Amino acid sequence: MVLRSVRLTAHAQRNAMSKMKVPFGTISIPPRAKELINEALEIKRVSCGRMVRQFEEGFAKLLGMPHAVAVATGTDADALALALLHDFGATPESEVIIPALSFVATGNAVLHARLTPKFVDIDRKTLNIDVSKIEAAITERTKAIMPVHLMGKPADMDPIMDIAARYNLTVVEDAAEAHGMLYKGKPAGAIGHLGAFSLYVAHIISTIEGGIITCRSEEHAEILISLRSHGRGCSCPSCVLSTTQSYCAKRFRDGQDIRFTFPRVGYSCKMNELEAAVGLANIDVYEDIVATRHANLKYVLDRFERFAPFLSTITEESWEKIGPHAIPVVVNEAASFTRDELASYLEQNGVETRTLFASMPTQCPGFAYLGHQLGEFPVAEYMGHNGFHIGCHHDLGIAEMEYFLHVLDKFLTERQS
Repeated sequence: MVLRSVRLTAHAQRNAMSKMKVPFGTISIPPRAKELINEALEIKRVSCGRMVRQFEEGFAKLLGMPHAVAVATGTDADALALALLHDFGATPESEVIIPALSFVATGNAVLHARLTPKFVDIDRKTLNIDVSKIEAAITERTKAIMPVHLMGKPADMDPIMDIAARYNLTVVEDAAEAHGMLYKGKPAGAIGHLGAFSLYVAHIISTIEGGIITCRSEEHAEILISLRSHGRGCSCPSCVLSTTQSYCAKRFRDGQDIRFTFPRVGYSCKMNELEAAVGLANIDVYEDIVATRHANLKYVLDRFERFAPFLSTITEESWEKIGPHAIPVVVNEAASFTRDELASYLEQNGVETRTLFASMPTQCPGFAYLGHQLGEFPVAEYMGHNGFHIGCHHDLGIAEMEYFLHVLDKFLTERQS
């Protein structure tokens, strides 16, 4: 993959004022993906098998982790990483601390795992869980903390891990948007006890649909393998029946076929071979994708201060590297316009936008039954009304980033002068 230039060319400068298209997302489907897909189709082995296992090993190696378990979606990754807590005494009343602001999948996953979400407001500067509020949210029912690295910005993991150690809690990183992130030299998914990634179309490593869980514990990995396949009793990392169609010497025990024993309540969320084929090819170009996207992200972040006090975004600190998922923008109180007015203007000028999600407990009607009231999570609620994000993906370059900044300049000149 050839990187887009990180220097605005003279041609781009001349055309920066012309209307451009800045789409939100893209997906990489390199030639190798097509070759592997055709291979799987040719041999008629398309369910979870050899390529899925190779993808799991490749993903784990990227992060320096011993285990990775691939599943059907990023939501499944969150849900299964939490559902394994039932093997260690969790009940439906057990609580998982999560930030109030995230894509709704974070809250949904807690409920899918038959657990109870305990929401905490966010820090406005980072858009991540406010670490100073976590300890007050812990009760005798708390079993886990699931920080979200929103927009690839690292949550403050050191104090989170310290709190977890003091209260004997499991930490699951919701790293759905955090491919390429580093926190004090450690990648997302390699800091907590488990990490849950989305591999959706617009993400840095994609399997079209898909998710993957990283962990250090072999016991956790075996439980996850069981959970993704209905809670089956068999949990080998590489199933000889699926990968080689060979005889399995472990299959029959004590008069039972372990493929049809179910020691735990499970799910049906395996990744298939065609998805893994795309993921394997994405791993090949991962470093190039991250470099291009990070250059785009930094170009905007380094030039965004000029929009204060009306607009703000995140910053990249010296101890971190933001996973370049997207660029968040917040319309601040000093602005005389709304988020929707600005987003509409950007869309009319070719820049696609997405909202910055919502306060799950108070702005998502599906969670109303939990009984939370507007005003409980003021920072998350502010973002729900006033935040949005745009793409910085690898099919874009510095010209598109400069065009986005130009459109913001033009809008503010018209609205704030």
